[in-house]
Amino acid sequence: MTMALATRALPLACLMLLLLQRDPGAGAQTTLGFELQQPQDKVSVKAGGTLTLICTTSNRSLPGPVKWLKGWGSENQTIFDQTGSFPRVTRAVDGSDTVHTIHIRDVQPEDAGTYYCVKFRKSLSAAEEVLQRGKGTQVSVLAKPTHPLVSGPGHRVGPGESVPFTCTAGRFFPEDISVKWFKNRTSISAQPPQITSGRTKSSYNMSSTVMMTLREEDIRSQLICEVQHRTLTAPLRGTYQLSQALRVSPSVNVDADPPSPIGVSKTVKFTCHVKGFYPGNVVVTWLENGTEMNMENTFRLVEMPQGLFQLNSVVEVKAMEEKNGSTFTCRVVHDAQDPVDRMATLRITAPAREGGSEWALTVNGLNLLSSPGLWIGILLEKGLLGGLLVFLFKRARE
Repeated sequence: MTMALATRALPLACLMLLLLQRDPGAGAQTTLGFELQQPQDKVSVKAGGTLTLICTTSNRSLPGPVKWLKGWGSENQTIFDQTGSFPRVTRAVDGSDTVHTIHIRDVQPEDAGTYYCVKFRKSLSAAEEVLQRGKGTQVSVLAKPTHPLVSGPGHRVGPGESVPFTCTAGRFFPEDISVKWFKNRTSISAQPPQITSGRTKSSYNMSSTVMMTLREEDIRSQLICEVQHRTLTAPLRGTYQLSQALRVSPSVNVDADPPSPIGVSKTVKFTCHVKGFYPGNVVVTWLENGTEMNMENTFRLVEMPQGLFQLNSVVEVKAMEEKNGSTFTCRVVHDAQDPVDRMATLRITAPAREGGSEWALTVNGLNLLSSPGLWIGILLEKGLLGGLLVFLFKRARE
C-alpha cells in the first residue's frame, strides 16, 4: 500500500519540480529558491549621458552567467556578458555574485529599447538555457534635434517668383517639436511640420516648408527657421541668405561720346552701362559688325547700397572713313544666362568731294575761308574779267 502511494506521488512530484524549473517569463522572479530582481519599468536618459540598469540576484549561487540583453527573441542583442568585450559598458560592482547592475555611457538614440537581465544555466548538452529573466526595462533616449538646415530652390529665380524653402532637423526624441519661421524679424506663417520616424524608430525627423515671393530688396534679407524641443534650453536657429536664391537681371544701354556724326580721324568712346544686377558674375564683350573685337576689356564692378551691382565698359574707336556705318555691340552675359546685346552705329560727317560745296571753298588744298587775302584777290580777278567782257560787248555793238 505504501509502495503504491509512493508510486502515485512520484509523477506529481516530478511535475511540481518541472514547474519550478521552467522559464518564468516576465512576471516570475524565483526558481528553485533563486531570485532575480529587475525593478526598473521605464528609464529615460539624455543622449550622450550614462544609462544605469539595475539587476540583483539572491545569494544562492547557481552555475551559469548573468547577461544583459536588448530585446527578446530571435533578434535580441547581447549588451553585456562578463566574458565578452563591451567598451561602453561597465559593472557597478565588479566581480559581485549578486549585484549585476551596469552603466552604459555615451547613450545614443539607437540605444533606446527594452533591456533584460537574464540568468542562464548549463544544460545537459552543455548549451546555455534561460533559467530566469527580469521583467524588462523600457529605455527611452531624450535626444536633442540636430541643428536645423534651411535649403532653398535648386536654381536662382527672378523678383516676383514664388519658391519653396525647407527646414530640416533630425535624431530627436520625443517627437513633439515646434517650428517657427521668420524673414529677418518678421514672423511668417507656415504649415505644421512633417514628423517621420528614424530608421531605428527610437528617434524622429522633422521637415517644414514655406513658400516665399522674392523681391529685389531681399538681397539683404535672411530667412530664419527656429526649432524648439523639450531637450533644449534655448531654440536652435537655421538661417538662409535670400541672396542665394535671387537673380536680378541688368539693364543695358550704350551711348557714344561725342555723339554721331563725327569728323574723320576723330576718336569716339562707346560706353556700355550695365546697371542693377545680382549676383556680380558678369561677362562683357564688344563686337564690331558682329565680330568680337580683340581688345582688353577692363571694368570695375561697383556695389550699390541696396546690394545690386553696376559697371561701365568703354571702347575707343578712331573714326576712319571706311568705318562709316559700322555697328558696335555690347554683349552682356549675366550669371550664365542668355546674352543681352545693345548696339550703337558710328556715323562720320561726309568727306570732301569734287563739285561739292566743300570743294568749292578749297583751292590746292587751301581753305578760302581761312585765307582772306586769297579770297579778295580772286574777287578782284573776277571783277576785272567781267568789266573787260562788258567793254568788249559794247564796242562790238557800236
